[in-house]
Formats: sequence, structure tokens, C-alpha cells
Amino acid sequence: MSKLNLNRQFILGITMVSAMGGLLFGYDWVVIGGAKPFYERFFDIANSPHLQGWAMSSALIGCLFGAMISGYLSDRFGRKTPLIIAAALFTISAIGTGAVDQFTPFIIFRLVGGLGIGLASAISPMYIAEISPAKMRGRLVSINQLTIVIGILAAQIINFLIADKVSEGVSDLEIVQSWNGQMGWRWMFWAETLPASAFFVLAFFIPESPRFLAKSGKSEAAFSILKRIGGHDYALQEQKEIAETLHGTDSKIDWKSLKSKKVRPVLVLGIVLAVFQQWCGINVIFNYAEEIFTSAGYSVGDMLFNIVITGTVNLIFTLLAMRMVDSWGRRKLMLLGSIGLALIYFMLGTSYFFELKGLAILVLVMLAIATYAMTLAPITWVVLSEIFPNKIRGAAMALATTALWSACFVLTYTFPILNKLLDASGTFWLYGFICLSGFLFILKKLPETKGKSLEEIEKSSLPNPSEGGA
Repeated sequence: MSKLNLNRQFILGITMVSAMGGLLFGYDWVVIGGAKPFYERFFDIANSPHLQGWAMSSALIGCLFGAMISGYLSDRFGRKTPLIIAAALFTISAIGTGAVDQFTPFIIFRLVGGLGIGLASAISPMYIAEISPAKMRGRLVSINQLTIVIGILAAQIINFLIADKVSEGVSDLEIVQSWNGQMGWRWMFWAETLPASAFFVLAFFIPESPRFLAKSGKSEAAFSILKRIGGHDYALQEQKEIAETLHGTDSKIDWKSLKSKKVRPVLVLGIVLAVFQQWCGINVIFNYAEEIFTSAGYSVGDMLFNIVITGTVNLIFTLLAMRMVDSWGRRKLMLLGSIGLALIYFMLGTSYFFELKGLAILVLVMLAIATYAMTLAPITWVVLSEIFPNKIRGAAMALATTALWSACFVLTYTFPILNKLLDASGTFWLYGFICLSGFLFILKKLPETKGKSLEEIEKSSLPNPSEGGA
């Protein structure tokens, strides 16, 4: 192929719009953690671990359904329409969650938001991967993770600013009767309305994925978008490779092909990596920061400030990952993340076991978040968006994302229960063993995909995913 003449402004623009799904995913996912001390008292569930777990994890049921239907929607209507639907769901959830006065409607609107997360988490990275030139794909797909992290940090800062006047030693009744207890937690959710509505409007202006258009028989439209991305020669080459991988197939998804011996190894690989990204345990730090930091001796006010610190660390190391993903490669970073988290969790569990307080816990938590942000958080999404064949990408991505959110539900729901049965020390030791197991799996099974087109990955990695190692 001749030298690429990439339209970087166009590529970055449509990437950023699609990645707004990640921004809202991050905000919606984490905002509840800062609101937790207040809505729990408002709804009188502060002394019920099961209702606490249900409030935190209910959105994940929506995530599951969103992920499950994402395959059908993306293969039936394309990548663009489900992103518009996700934006509408985020907007409805943001308004409704903050407006309710009873626990059941609160859960219902969290489920609606979860549907949006499930759709966006599957389709945003897939869309970005499908419009990205090979040499830029790792960084561009990582933008989706960057916006997730920005959404997380935005939620943490907004929560901190709204609840920064919490008095020490106040009773549950005083918290309920305070402005934070009556209105503050509502504004934490309502703040999401502005970016959600902006995403809804902007999503109408991005083009459809050229790979979906080619799969649907709209080769001229696909060529037009590819030409706008990288010029005439780029469009010819990409269209040729796409046509080769789609030869002999029709536009309808063949779900039976997901069971074929050829596809099964890469599908299993994707599902295991998706589950591992959640069972590595990092999300409990975001969702149960109150328990983690108060167990380490911090007050509610200090806890909210510490959450902002962890969010800042998350952002810095996600930016670092974006610089490394296309140079170091996916496999090295995944291996580094899994073994690094295993070691940190063993130290964190030991610190809790010996009842260390304050700075020691905060430093280890920041190390865990830094390691995750630089490795498993963005790279898992990059790998999932790359490894599945063109003709089944929507369905396979839906299955992997459904597995991811199923794992996340189990993680989030069980943490209060595990924390009570095993204490914080035993819980983090358990996560450490899971990370060690993940390291061994990645070492054996994950191929390297950096620098290859999606079609090259399909041709080289499907027959034997254990090839292409270091």
C-alpha cells in the first residue's frame, strides 16, 4: 500500500463522539459510590448488606441485558443506532434516578442506566476499532477507556464538591435531614444529564461503520467512508481485505457459527479475558470506597477526597497506557497488569491483616489503580475489539461483554458479603489468587495483535490463538 494519507481530524472526531459512550459509562458507573453514604440513609438500607449490594449492583442487570441485545442491534441496525439508543437511556436514567423518593423506582432507573452502559460498553470500542487504521487502532480504542476514566474522575470530583461539607460524627438521622441527604445525592445523578444529552445529539452526525456497511452489501457507502478516513488507495486496500473475510457470507448473523471449532478458541479467549478484567477486583475500590477507606481509618470527608486522588491516578496511567499500547503491544501489558495486581493485592490483604491504617492502604490502593489503568482496563477492550472475525464481531462482542457484566455483577454483589465473611484481608488475598491465575492464562493463550489490520488478525490468530506470543 502507498503511504497513508490519513484524515486524522475526521478519525479523531468520530472516535471522540463514539467514546462519549465511555464517558457516560464511567460517570454512571461510579457516581453511585459517592452518593452511597447519603441515599443509603435516605432509603434506610444502611444496615442491610444485601440491599446495599442490590443498590450498587442493580445497574449491572441492565448492563447484562444491554450487552446481550447489543449483538442483535449492532448486526441488525449497525453500530450507530445503538449508540443513539444508549445516549437516550443515559439521559432518562440521569433524570429519573435523582428524582425518585422510593427505593424501587431508584432501582428501576439504575437498571435503565445499566442498559445504556451495556450497549455503550460493547459498541463504542467495536465502532472505534472498525473505523481505525491498524497503526492507530490501539491508541484510538484506548480513547474509549480514557473517556471512561474521565467520566469516573468527573463523577468523583462532582461528588466531592457536592458533599464536601459533611460534618464528622453526625448520626444517620442528621445525614438524612441534611441538604446532602435530601438533595445532594440527587444532583450527583442529575449532573450526568448534560453530557448524556450532548452525546444523544452528536451521535446522529457520525457515519456508520464501513465494515458493517460492507457486511450489509453497501460497498459504495463503505468505500466512501474508508476513502474519507485514509484516501483512495487506503480505501481500495481495506475494502479488498474486508471482502475477502466476508466472502461466502450474508449480512445476517449466523449464531451457529459461534459454536464452530474454528471460532471457539478465540471466543473462549475473549470471554475469559472479559471475566478476568472484572474478577481482578479493582472495581470494588471504586464502588465500595467508603468501606475500604473507612476500614483503613479514614472519615467520610477524607474518603471522598481519597476517591478523587484515586481517580486522578487512574487518569494519568490511562494516558500512559495510550502511549504504550501500540509500541509495547497488548500481550506484554496484560501480563504486567495481572502479575502486578496479584502482588499488590497480596500486600494489601497483609496490610489489612496486620491492621495497618492510613497512608499505607492509600498508597497500595493507588498502586493497584495505576497498574490496572495502564494495563487490564484499556487493553482488554482493545483486544476484545480486535480478535473476533468480521462476520460475527457483533455477536461475539455481545457474548464477551455479557460475560464481563455478569462477572462484574458477581464481583459487586458479593464484595459486602465476602468482606463480612473473610474480612478485607481475606477478600484481597482471594483477588490476588485470581490475578495470578489470569497471568498464567494470558501467558499461554493470548496472541499479539499490535500493528495488524482486523482482517490480518482474523487470518493469523483464529486457527491457533496461542501463536503470536511475545
